[in-house]
Amino acid sequence: MIPVTTFKDRKVALFGLGGSGLATAQALVAGGADVVGWDDNPDSVAKAAAAGLSTADLRGVDWSGFAAFVLSPGVPLTHPKPHWTVDLAHQAGVEIIGDVELFVRERRAHAPDCPFIAITGTNGKSTTTALIAHILRESGRDTQLGGNIGTAVLTLDPPNAGRFYVVECSSYQIDLAPTLEATAGILLNLTPDHLDRHGTMQNYANIKERLVAGSDTAIVGVDDSFSTLIADRVERAGTRVVRISRRHVLADGLYAEGSRLMRARGGTSSLFTDLAGIQTLRGGHNAQNAAAAIAACLAVGVEEKDIVDGLRSFPGLKHRMQPVGKKGDVVFVNDSKATNADAAAPALSSYDRIYWIAGGLPKEGGITTLAPFFPKIVKAYLIGEAAPAFAATLGEAVPYEISGTLENAVAHAAADAARDEGGPSAVMLSPACASFDQYKNFEVRGDAFVGHVAALEGVTMLI
Repeated sequence: MIPVTTFKDRKVALFGLGGSGLATAQALVAGGADVVGWDDNPDSVAKAAAAGLSTADLRGVDWSGFAAFVLSPGVPLTHPKPHWTVDLAHQAGVEIIGDVELFVRERRAHAPDCPFIAITGTNGKSTTTALIAHILRESGRDTQLGGNIGTAVLTLDPPNAGRFYVVECSSYQIDLAPTLEATAGILLNLTPDHLDRHGTMQNYANIKERLVAGSDTAIVGVDDSFSTLIADRVERAGTRVVRISRRHVLADGLYAEGSRLMRARGGTSSLFTDLAGIQTLRGGHNAQNAAAAIAACLAVGVEEKDIVDGLRSFPGLKHRMQPVGKKGDVVFVNDSKATNADAAAPALSSYDRIYWIAGGLPKEGGITTLAPFFPKIVKAYLIGEAAPAFAATLGEAVPYEISGTLENAVAHAAADAARDEGGPSAVMLSPACASFDQYKNFEVRGDAFVGHVAALEGVTMLI
């Protein structure tokens, strides 16, 4: 745990007592703060009270004495409308921050020079975060991994000079971290997402920009127009910028030529490494992720050989293009983390004969943007609420069945793939949907997929 000493002997209001919220409250108390917590869920309030935390309905307390209001990133700050606690904080003139901001302040107070890598982007940030942490650990460094990737940042070990932090940041967390200052800040890409919480694409981009704008070194993917403009603005403001690309040759930065990662300096390019044969880093999207990881690790002093060795030993990210089983020429791929069409595109682009399991709780836009990959899909197996809409989009372009459940989809796809004489194929769960119609979250959905694969006769499990 990181005790939040920067609010010692001061009163702090906190809303959101789920997993990360409870951890944040405990970190504040451990640092000497007087915390009053609340949640709209009575069970969460009861759990916090049972853990010894002070709770009170924030509608009925005196806000004038609070030094700060700590808000869970899952609670609306601005759109579609501010949460009622946000209105109360504004009325009282109390600053609104989140757990990442508390971490940043503790680092600044106790170990301002300890390396801190922050990662954001619409897609690819979890893989990039995990890859960077893996490279750092394999090179022998004390590495702390947390943030949006699933480990609350304040549950990590406290900052000290020799400790490296790798923190995935969602747009919600950045919005609550006004003084985010990373050693290396990464913005991978920007495509429309979470607009219900940010209002417009431009506002969403502005929030993401703050992460790299405050960094010592800004690492920016320049394959979309929003990110390209951000890179230019941040550079003009005086920040060192390293551009990365999976689509364009760069005069300076890191870019991909197929599986080859090139490093360009002053218009001269040289091969940094080749990702060919690294199953966990297949596809152009992973070339971008690897380029970002290379740039970040170079920025914090990792040797080139250690970076290359780390890339080659990367085990992959659970639920993200994860090969989980194999039977003959058929590989079973768990890409449950692909919860929208853009996130599903990388996996679909990385295999040539796909038995595609898709569906769940649909998101705006459906799967129309995935049409360029339809020729790779031998057959689709549709599940959940999105099945009828996805079937309409596939139309006559892709054979499909409405399987209903994941268990049925796995069994039917495996049987069809076993009869395929067209060459190596993949049975792939890449839903392009949220999981909440049938599963608690994408992790539970992915674990269910792995379980169904393991139950198939003759499959060799890879995990």
